[in-house]
Order: sequence, then C-alpha cells, then structure tokens
Amino acid sequence: MNLPNKLTVMRVILIPFFVFFMLAPYFEGYGNYIAVAIFILASLTDFLDGKIARKYNLVTNFGKFMDPLADKLLVCSALICLIETGQLAAWIVIVIIAREFIISGFRLVASDNGVVIAASYWGKFKTVFQMLMVIVLILNLPIGGFQVLGTVLTYIALILTVVSLVDYIAKNKDVLKEQK
Repeated sequence: MNLPNKLTVMRVILIPFFVFFMLAPYFEGYGNYIAVAIFILASLTDFLDGKIARKYNLVTNFGKFMDPLADKLLVCSALICLIETGQLAAWIVIVIIAREFIISGFRLVASDNGVVIAASYWGKFKTVFQMLMVIVLILNLPIGGFQVLGTVLTYIALILTVVSLVDYIAKNKDVLKEQK
C-alpha cells in the first residue's frame, strides 16, 4: 500500500464524515463549513495521489481502479447531499451520475477488449468544475453574486459533463463496434 493508494483510501474514508457534517442538524449552521473543509481536503488528495503516483512511478492496478471510483463516490455523495439541502436540482444530478455510469460501462467494455481509455482533458475540466461547484454551493455565502457564481458553475459543470461524455464516445466508438 503505497502513498498514492493511502491517499485514495483516505478520500473514501472521508466521505461518510463529509456526509455527516453536510446533513446532520447538530451544528447550528457550522456543519457546512466543516463539510466543505472535508470536501476540499478529499479533493486535494485526488490531485496529490495521481501526481505522486506518476512522478515516482507508483501507479498500481489498485490505484487505477480505486482512484476514479473514489472520485465518483466523493462527487456523487456531495451532489446527492445538495439535492437533500435543496441547493441542486435532482435532474442535474441525474445527468451527472448517468454520465459517470455510462463512462464506467464504456471503460469496462474497453477493458474487456484490452483497451485502456485514459482520462481526457474534458473529463479533467469536468471534475474540476464539479468540485468548484460543490464547494461554492455548500458554502452558500450570503454575499452579493455568490449565488450567481454557484449557478454559473453548476451550468458550466453540467455542460462539461455532457461534452466530456460526447468526447469519450466519439474518440472511442470503435470499442463498441468490436462488441457486435
């Protein structure tokens, strides 16, 4: 269990704490600040584990499997919490989660054919904007323009979600042809 894999496991372990502070009614308006701190810490582990794994040649099969899964669990947990708090429409979350299922299925089919589908820049931009959106929506600061920023980030994340899906399918459509 190398350092990048430990960071990935830590990200997964942080998710229940994030959800607890996001949804528990015990913290008199401070739970969201604790939740956003946990979310930011978990998001930073996502950046660090990949960077360390590539720099020091510590890429493992466990990491290849768990890192994207941990990312999906973190972001999807946050999105579902934001539905519960009334800060995000369910249809937006459905589109985002559906994209994750489609890409995961696509990667599974590709893997069965011996093809590795690497993350694209669109997918990376999507993840960054989803994480920024989550942070801004959780903070929900009563500052002029902050709600507008949350709305703008939501739609940018949504657009990037769809664009990255189309990009993955367009670049890897031959994977599906091999299944016929």
